[in-house]
This record gives sequence, structure tokens and C-alpha cells, in this order.
Amino acid sequence: MSWPRVQLVVTADDFGYCPRRDEGIVEAFLSGAVTSVSLLVNGAAAESAAELSRRHQIPIGLHANLSEGRPVGPARRGASSLLGPEGFFLGKMGFREALAAGDVALSQVREELEAQLCRFQELLGRKPTHVDGHQHVHVLPGVCQVFAEALQAHGVLFTRLPLEHGLGSCTWLEAPARAFACTVERDARAAVGPFSRRGLRWTDIFVGLSTCGRHMSAHRVSGALARALEGTPTGHCLTAELMTHPGYPSVPPAGGCGEGPDAFSCSWERLHELRVLTEPTLQTLLAQDGVQVCALHDLDSKRPREGVPGEATLETFLESSQL
Repeated sequence: MSWPRVQLVVTADDFGYCPRRDEGIVEAFLSGAVTSVSLLVNGAAAESAAELSRRHQIPIGLHANLSEGRPVGPARRGASSLLGPEGFFLGKMGFREALAAGDVALSQVREELEAQLCRFQELLGRKPTHVDGHQHVHVLPGVCQVFAEALQAHGVLFTRLPLEHGLGSCTWLEAPARAFACTVERDARAAVGPFSRRGLRWTDIFVGLSTCGRHMSAHRVSGALARALEGTPTGHCLTAELMTHPGYPSVPPAGGCGEGPDAFSCSWERLHELRVLTEPTLQTLLAQDGVQVCALHDLDSKRPREGVPGEATLETFLESSQL
């Protein structure tokens, strides 16, 4: 097919989770396969990850975390609606369930987000290039408003909107994974308004829900981009983000965010992503399809004259996407 020109940011999430993860992420960055990272400031290796970012000049943002490990803000000093009895966050689904039940105080969410933004500043000496959410917590109802307010207050304009076109046709996704991905998309749709009102920006296209872990392949990444570009006039320039989780598998007890590494981190799936990203097949396919891999600061649509990335194409996407 004849694709429009696409500028693709490849983001490695969970930087700072453990030294072995970070080793793989840096390897992917140095090979040109990854162009941006998102840092877990409550990760076991956050300080060494910050040093790696400085040493290798890796563009780095904040991976806001409300679901795994220990908090960095006031919640760590006492009772909080964000935490379970052992002092850890409630988990990916536990946080969502508590939020839906009305048991999460959004004022405490704001405090924790502020604390993580300040911790990032302490570690890096500057504000993040972007802020996204660990396990997509940043697009959850209620949280997205608080998240957008915190980013605006700290002068951070770029975030992630996890809307991936055509998830319903991704038959390789198991039912639970597809259901979770579709829920994330539903929440992301509802977050468009709060994000836009606070002046946040994001790429026109997002890919990563259908290509996570063992589901990643060069052809699936290429196919996900092709689905998102269907109906786009040739020659129209679009921006895109590919969410990734590369790295070498964690070896307990090292790693994690206070509770040790999780099963996904210890599995072969992280290494699988690293290999897919760094082997020539993916880069060849992207080049053939007119996709330019670049850093966040290189995106044409991030320029002030362009307005909010995603705004021009998002309406069409929301109308045409069928989950």
C-alpha cells in the first residue's frame, strides 16, 4: 500500500523497574529501535536508570504509577485510599475496582502524581518530556481530569492516548487481554475531553495494545499501523507512538516497585519484545512503508502552529473504529 508519511516514536515503558530491564532498554535505544523511555520513579532501579538516561542522552518521560508497588508521596506515611493493608498500591485491577466503587480519593491521586513529578525532577534535574500511565491508569474516569490538571500545572504538554484502531480484528489476543484492551480504549475515548481542555497533546496514532509481550511481531506492528492509516489521504503526515516493554527478564528478588518483580517482568516476553525491536525485519518493514522512527521532540505536529496532535484525525478515528 502507499502510506502517508508517518513519524513514529517508539517508547519503552517501565524504565527503572530493574537493572536487567534497563540494560535491555538501553541496548534497544543504542540500536535505534527505541527512541523514548518512560521512567517509574518508584522503581527499584530508578536512580541508576536516571543516570543511564543522562549518560546516553535518552529522551525520558514519567510513567505515572498508581497501581504497583509503594507510593512516593504522602500516602507512604499513613493510611490512604490508594493502598492496601500492606502499604502497597492496589494492583492493576484492584485500583480500577476501588475507583469504580468510589473508594479512591482523587485528592490523594493528585498528591501522588505531584510527588512523582517532583521525584522525577529530583532524579533528572528537569521536567519530563511526557507523562503517560503505568497500566494506563492515566485515562481512568476521574483520574484523567486530575492527571491533566497536574501535567498542566507542571508545564508538561505531551501524553499518551491509548486508542488503537481495529482491536476487534486481533484474533491472536486471548479474551481477557482483548477485554482489557477494549476497556482501556473506552476510557481513553472519555479522556479526550479532559486532556484537550488542559491543552495536552498526543500522537495521531497509538499502537501497542495488540502487540504487547508474546503478541509482538514485526508484521503485527506493521499491520496495526496499516489499520490506523486506512482512509487517510496519501501524502498526509501523521504522528504515531508504539508502546513497548523490552528488556532482559528480571531475576527475583531484584526489581519491581517495592514488592519485587511481577510474573510478566520475569518472563521471556520482555526478551521477545527486545529481539523483535532490534532485529532487522521490523526496521525494514517500517522503512518500506514510509515510517520514520524519531524522538518525541522531532514530531512535526508537536510544533505550536500545529495545535493538539491527534485533533485533526481523532474525530474520524472515533467515528470509524469498531471494537
